[in-house]
Amino acid sequence: MNLQFPAGWEQAKEIKYKQGFDKPAPRDFVGYGPLTAPESIGIYNFILAHNFSLMITYHTQGEVIYWQYQNYAPPISLTIANQFAKTSGYQVANTPYESSFAGLKDWYIYYYRRSGFTIEAGHGINPLPISQFDEIYNKNLGILVNGMMQ
Repeated sequence: MNLQFPAGWEQAKEIKYKQGFDKPAPRDFVGYGPLTAPESIGIYNFILAHNFSLMITYHTQGEVIYWQYQNYAPPISLTIANQFAKTSGYQVANTPYESSFAGLKDWYIYYYRRSGFTIEAGHGINPLPISQFDEIYNKNLGILVNGMMQ
């Protein structure tokens, strides 16, 4: 569902199909076109109907903060990402190329030219154990509060 957005969807399809994710699966399937999954369409329409000042999306691998989409991120995005890192202890990183297209954050940055972030919370194999919840919550509370103040 996350790789369904119209920001480099063709590149995402090429990358993921080469990796073997060419049919419906629990992860990394881009679909048959952008915005074809009902859940993605719902999220897309919800965002279009509101005037959000920034986007924070959550994934669960690596305690890292991704802050840009290609060259579209506003200059303030890196500053905000560094603030998020300071409150959480997570590292700020560039999005790996193979994960750089068609995500919700990517589309948001591309379409609105506003700051968007993917927070990779937790460690281990999905689904993460509930025993990590308190630690993840405590590390991310500052990100959420800081994000609301932007």
